[in-house]
Amino acid sequence: MIDMVGVNDVLIVLGEIAIGVGVAADLIAAIGMLRFPNFFVRLHAATIGTIWGAFLPLIGVALVAAGAEFLGPYRWFMAGASVVTAVLILILAPAGSHALARAAHRSRAAKVEPKVVDHLEEDRRRGEEGES
Repeated sequence: MIDMVGVNDVLIVLGEIAIGVGVAADLIAAIGMLRFPNFFVRLHAATIGTIWGAFLPLIGVALVAAGAEFLGPYRWFMAGASVVTAVLILILAPAGSHALARAAHRSRAAKVEPKVVDHLEEDRRRGEEGES
């Protein structure tokens, strides 16, 4: 006799897949942090690790919690908290990495090499010429 797969089982499997993809993304981001040549590219790897390595597993945890009947009514609190945290990370991580990159560029704390085009430097030069 064939057992019917319940919605809870599907939620748990999808959540576990999301958590696994997040683990792989964190591993790739860690390798990128070690291998990339300069601050700005490493910051990109860190942001990828944050978005794919934190947001996606939190969504996976929400799915697993929603499918875990043994948690009782608390499963919805856990799922809701995971979703809220994931949305906050999705909004704040890119803004934070942008602020770090802009501050490092403006203070010249990190060398922008190799570069093809530097729009921030061009904007800074235009601003200095306009003030003169």
